[in-house]
This record gives sequence, C-alpha cells and structure tokens, in this order.
Amino acid sequence: MGKIHPVTPSTENVTIQIPDSPWADSLEDSVKKLQVEPSQGLSTTEASARLQTFGHNMLREVKSKSSLTIFINQFKNLIVVFLIAASLLSFSFGEYVEGLAIGIVIVINAIIGFVTELKGARSIEALRKLGSVSSRVRRDGRISEILANDLVPGDIIILEGGDVISADLRIITASRLQSDESVLTGESLPVGKSVEVLGEGTSLADRDNMLFKGTALTRGSGEAVVIATGMETELGKISSLVAGTKEDATPLEKRLNQLGNWLIWVCLIIAVFVVVTGLMAGQELYLMIETGIALAVASIPEGLPIVATIALARGVWRMAKRNALIKELSAVETLGATSIICTDKTGTLTENRLTAVKFAIATGSIDIHINSPEKEKTFVGDAGEISLPETNRALQHVLEVGVLCNNAEITLSPEGVIVKSVGDPLEVALLAIAVKAGMTREDLAVQFPEDKETSFDSDIKMMATYHRVDEGYRIAVKGAPESVIEACDTLFTGDGGTALTAEDRKQWSQLNEEMAAKGLRVLALAEKQSNNLEEEPYAKLQLVGLVGLMDPPREDVKEALAQCREAGIRVIMATGDQAVTAQAIGRAVGLVAEDNAQVIHGLDLGRLVDLSEAEKDRIASAQLFARVSPSQKLDLIAFHQERHAIVAMTGDGVNDAPALKKADIGIAMGLRGTQVAREASDMILKDDSFASIVHAVKQGRIIFKNIRAFVIYLLSCNLSEVMTVTCAMLLGMPLPLLPLQILFLNIVTDVFPALALAAGEENDNIMKNKPRDKREPIMSKIHWFAVSGYGAIMTCAVLGAFYISLNTLNLPEKESVTISFLTLAFAQLWHVFNMRERNSGVLNNGIIKNPFIWGALALCTVLLMLALYVPFMANILRLANPGFIGLALVLAMSLLPLLGGQLFHLILGRK
Repeated sequence: MGKIHPVTPSTENVTIQIPDSPWADSLEDSVKKLQVEPSQGLSTTEASARLQTFGHNMLREVKSKSSLTIFINQFKNLIVVFLIAASLLSFSFGEYVEGLAIGIVIVINAIIGFVTELKGARSIEALRKLGSVSSRVRRDGRISEILANDLVPGDIIILEGGDVISADLRIITASRLQSDESVLTGESLPVGKSVEVLGEGTSLADRDNMLFKGTALTRGSGEAVVIATGMETELGKISSLVAGTKEDATPLEKRLNQLGNWLIWVCLIIAVFVVVTGLMAGQELYLMIETGIALAVASIPEGLPIVATIALARGVWRMAKRNALIKELSAVETLGATSIICTDKTGTLTENRLTAVKFAIATGSIDIHINSPEKEKTFVGDAGEISLPETNRALQHVLEVGVLCNNAEITLSPEGVIVKSVGDPLEVALLAIAVKAGMTREDLAVQFPEDKETSFDSDIKMMATYHRVDEGYRIAVKGAPESVIEACDTLFTGDGGTALTAEDRKQWSQLNEEMAAKGLRVLALAEKQSNNLEEEPYAKLQLVGLVGLMDPPREDVKEALAQCREAGIRVIMATGDQAVTAQAIGRAVGLVAEDNAQVIHGLDLGRLVDLSEAEKDRIASAQLFARVSPSQKLDLIAFHQERHAIVAMTGDGVNDAPALKKADIGIAMGLRGTQVAREASDMILKDDSFASIVHAVKQGRIIFKNIRAFVIYLLSCNLSEVMTVTCAMLLGMPLPLLPLQILFLNIVTDVFPALALAAGEENDNIMKNKPRDKREPIMSKIHWFAVSGYGAIMTCAVLGAFYISLNTLNLPEKESVTISFLTLAFAQLWHVFNMRERNSGVLNNGIIKNPFIWGALALCTVLLMLALYVPFMANILRLANPGFIGLALVLAMSLLPLLGGQLFHLILGRK
C-alpha cells in the first residue's frame, strides 16, 4: 500500500500515497498515488505545501565536536580522575605545592590531548565539500531549475546524461538512459534503465526502472517522478543505519583503561595497608597522611596518559606524511593489531573505470597491456608483440569500429594522456584503447564522416552508425555478442571476408562465454558496406571481433596484498558485483591463487547465527564474497569479530558506510570516497592507496611495541618508588622520598625517557610477525615479572644508598634523602637501556641508536642538577648538596639496576 500523507496546508486538499515498491507499480499507478500530472508537474503552491509536509531533501547532518567537548573528553580517564582526587586531598591538608604540582601535570596532559584531537577533528571537517546542487523540474507546466534541497515527492524531473541524481526517482520516459550506481550498489558497470514494471522482490541492484539519490547518469535522457527525498531515500536509509551502528572502544583504549583501573586499586590497597600499619605501630596521623599521599603519587604513572597520547600523535603525524588522515589517535594502534581487512572491490582494489584488456579477432586473441607506456608494447598476440595496429588489419578494423560506433568524447593533454571524458564508460574505454594505437576519433571522423545513427535498442541490444566512404556507407555496429554474432554471416579475417558457418558461430559464442567467465564485460563489433543510407543495419553483417573490458586492478594493490600476507593479515573482498567478476579481480590482484577460487554469494550468507559449524568454517576461510548487501557486510564483520579477529574495513561508497563504522577500524577513500563513508570511518586515505594501509599497519605495530616498552619502563620506575617508601615504613626508617620529589621524578625522569622510547623506530622485521591476539594484554606475565624484577633492583639500590648515607657516612636526614632521591633518579635514567629488544646486542640495539634517548638523558641530567643547585628549586623539593662523596655514592648505586637488567637480558637471551 505505502504510507499515506495528507498534505497540509494545501489549497488542493491533496492526500498522496508513497509507494512501498514503486518499481513494481505501473507508471499510471505511480503518478496517481503521488497525485501529479507528468505533463504539468506540481503547481508552485502544491510544491510548497509538500515541502512543509516532507521537509527539505537533505540527509541528517553529522554534528561536529565542539572545542569544549573535545577538551572535556581529556578528563574522562580514571587515572586523571584519581590524580584530581590526590590534588584535592593535598590542598585539604595544606600541601599546596604538592596539590598545585599534581594539577599542573593534569593540565599538561589535557592540553596535549586537546591539541592533537582538535587538529584531527578540524581536518575531517575541512574534507567536507558541501555545494549546492540544482535539479530541472516541471512545475506549473514549465521547466525550471530549483535547488535539489527543495525537491518533494511528486516532482517531475527532467534528466540528461551527466546529471547527479538528488532524490529517489521512478523513471517515466527513458532514451538510452544509463546510471553509474557503483557508489550505492558496488556494481562497477553502468546500469541500463527502462520504464518496464518489475517484480516486487527485485533487489536494489536490479531495479532498472529506478534512479537513486547519490548516483549519476552516464548517458541518455528522460523524465522521472520523485518517489522519496532526504532520509527516506535509499541513501538516507543507509545513512540511518550508520547512525545506529554502535561504536566500541578501541583495543588500546580498553587495555590502557584496564591497566589504569588495576593500578588505582593496587594503589588504594597499598596506601591503606601502609597507613593502617603505621598507625598501629604508633606513627603520627599527619605523617601517615603524608605517606599515603606519597604512595598515591608514586603508584600512579602520571606520565602514562601524556606519553601514550604523544606516541599516538606521532603515529598520526607519520601517517599524515603518507597521505593518511587519522580521525582518532588510537585508530593507528588498532590498525596495527588488525588480523582481517575487509575491502570493497570497486575503487579500492580496482580503478573504478572500464578498460579494454582483450580482443578476440579472426587471427587469434590479443592481450592488451594497459599499463605499458609504449604503444608498440600495448598489444600482444599469440605470436608476440604487435608493433603497430596497421600491421594487423583485423586489429585495425576492430579498433576503428569501436571508435566509429561511439558517442563518448575524450580530451587529451599535449602528452596524449586522457584528462577528461564524457559519456558511457564502455565507449570511453574503446576510445582510450584506440588512443594507445595512435588512433583518435577526430582523425577517423574526417576519414569516415558520420551521417546517421541508430540508437541502442534494449530489445535487440545493438546500435549502429553510418559513415560516408567513397560512393557508399560504412556501417559500424556494436552490441551484445549473442545478438551481433547472430546477425553476422561473414567474418573479417584481415585479408577479406569468409563465410561464418553455424559451427563458427558456436565457437565465437563459446569464446564469449569464456571471456565472460573471467569477469570481463564482452562486446561484439561488426560492420558492413552499403550504398543506401536507409538500409537495415542489423542484417548480413561481417563480424570484426570481440572486446573484453574490465575494471582494472590498481597498480599498487598486488604488492600491498603480498605484504599483508607476509604480515599474517587476511584480506577479504566483499563486493556488490557478480561472482565471476569477484573471482577475476581476486586472481588478478593476487588475493587468491586459483582461477576457480571459492566465492560466497550474498544470498548464501543467510542468517549467520543459524548456520552449521561446517558452514561457518567455510565462510570464515573464504576470501571472496559477491553480491553482498550493506547489512550483509555488517553481519560478516560481526561474524569475524565474534571469532576474536580485529577487523578493518576499507571502502568509498555509501554502501560501505555502515560496515566502516561497525569495523574495529574503518578506512575510507579520500579521493573517491563519499561524505557518508568519510564520516563513518576512523581513517581516510587521501591518495586512495592500498599501500598506505600497509604503512599504517607497520606504524600501528611500532606504536604498540613502543607503548609496551614505555609502560614497562614507567611501571618499573613507579614500582621502585612505591617499594622504596613502603619498605622504609615497614623497616622503621625515615621517608627516603617526599611526595613532591616523587612527582618531580614522575614528570622528569619518567616522562622524557618514556617519550624517547615512544619515538623509537623499527626495522622491517616487524611486518614479518603475525598480528597480536585482540585479547593479548599490554602486560603479559613475563612483562610483569620484568617490572617486578626491575623495581626490586632499583628499590634495593635506593634503600642501600639511603642506609649508607645515614649510618655509614652519618649524613643529616635532608642530605640522605637527597642521596636517595638522586640515586633513584639516575637509576631510572640508566634503566632506559634495559628496554632494548630481546636478543639485541648490548651496544647494537634500537635504544643505543635512538637519538631521542640521548637527548632525554642529557635534558634530565640538566634538570636534576638545576633542582639540586638552584636554591629556589632545591627549597621546594627539600634537597641539600650531599657533597662529592654523596654524589659518588649516587653514581655507584644508580648503576646497579643497569647491570642487573643487562644480566637479565643475557640470561633471557640464552634461553
């Protein structure tokens, strides 16, 4: 029935009915339900009334994040919340310097995160190209041009080739009408349109009497009536599906949050334990509160959010240099953990343009090397390279017929490169391959002027053009192979014609089927001579040959897929195209090795939850999926995610958008990508290069490795601080470290070396490992063991230095605290060299070669000396000059953790 809409206010008291299946309605029923007369169109008054009822023809706009929202988001971190609580607690007990210092740390972290995220958000908004689109409509019996936003159901649209379709339309009249619907359906070839009534169950890709918002006409003309506008269009429904798709936190965000939560609970337990133990032992309440604050500060790695943010931001900047725009910082790391990339075919693995790749002529098959810059190497026959088409008359003729029977136009640069094309992509491809042979339409038009054209007939599937030659006409014909072959009675052999027998027709039909089975769009070309301009063009033709066309693979895809394979990443192609096309492209780009690789049809997916385990295993192992709808892409991604895979999705069309948002990371194409796809993605490739994805994977893996390294470094440093204070309390010793000193260490000796670790690079071996398991934590058992071991060694060194200074050197408590402070500071600085990779050399490793490490050590040393010798800083930190002997003790004890760490590496390396 469809939805019934009373149009108010309307002077005509109109009630219209929006059809549920307009493709299944006759033209009379369609216009009757919409209450419009096609020859007159809507009246201006009625159009205004419908505009108030249905609203403007616009998709729901995605609201950009405000600067305030981005800033507030920086505080939605449990570690930051805990630090705020520690700062407030310090102020409440009169420790204003400590409270202010913690607050400064919080603000620094917020500013860094705010600047990087704001830059990313504003870059995305700059990509949006919002322009006004106009449509020609018939209103009040006259044709006028209006803004597409003002279209309403019932408007009569006047169509011409090159128009962008701005609403969903039911076609009323069609003359050679074709539409490029790849952005919506994934079908790379233009779709021929008609006015014929279709079945109610016809799929979206096969609704030949409909035109859809967001698509474009490639040729022809006609009229159509607006069926749906705005969010009610097919594009709008997909946009709604995108808005309703749930976004989950990325794996890195989850792991860092889990680690932060765990550390806070450990901190609280330790602090309560020490404070209660101290009070039971008779210690003063104020001292225990100060100790509790010290432990809180020591337990939480204040530098973790800062360093993680900067490490990710550095990855974003690296990617920006490689034409990839990251919308969220953590998306880079997520891509590094990706185990499956689910990609569309059209425009991602292929060029999204038709190209002639094979000719079949009487003298044999000719392969076309489309990427060959030299025209003499373009055509390769059974006997080898064909230097020029003139040396092969059969090839010369098939090229000429393709140019003559053609309505497309191309513009060439002075270098002979096509810079602009207008018309049917199939006809553009025929002109383009002729240019490779040095043949242009302008030259042939002079030699064979066109006097007449018989337009393409969808019933007989052929078209013809008449060209003057001598005293007669050369009739050039092209069309569907089965139709053209049937209309031919001779075959052009290069030296003349020979009779085409029934057996010959059978062989040519079989050749057509073989080419089509390889995913090629096959076209037959024929001609004949005539003395009469009115002669029937489709009888007694001479077959010239067949041409096979395809949407060619992108040049860089094959190598990128090979790198993904080496990195243990599975690439899956999910396309709206036919199975044979998916198979051919999969083989051409190296995605699959065999010609008859398994292809899963969209209809075979069904309800994945109801499939048997054997069927699920078959789907899990498949790499090619054809005729896949947007909802099926969502199901496919969810299916792999349930099997613990981290799924990346690449795409450029509206039909890709829901899957882009559902995937762990969505990758949209910047050049060909639609606005809807870009909004739904996490990452945009500005050059549409699949190779940039491989680079992003490498950067993601490097970032995770670096994050793990500095987390181990930060936690072992903080653990040494906690253990130092706790052990001193349990042993009845004075506090060897004061809260503000600990905070200074966490900001200086923790953060700068950690930043240097985050800036480290990696060799190509990182892409020879399998992806991490999505359930793998940042810190495994061996890493916690290393943290505990490193923390224990540094604790022993600090307490040892503190004990020697108090009891052996008999230094005052202030000088002894200074020695323990400096010992821990330099022990942490030397500890950065323990972060080298397993099996790397002591003097030949990434840490030694990292210039940022040496810069961080120099900077930290200068800051420590300033803290010790500048009176203002020394008074705040309560430091005193320990003298030469004290500094010698600091140097000796601070080197012990470095020696212990290198011994640990030696033992672990041998195992």
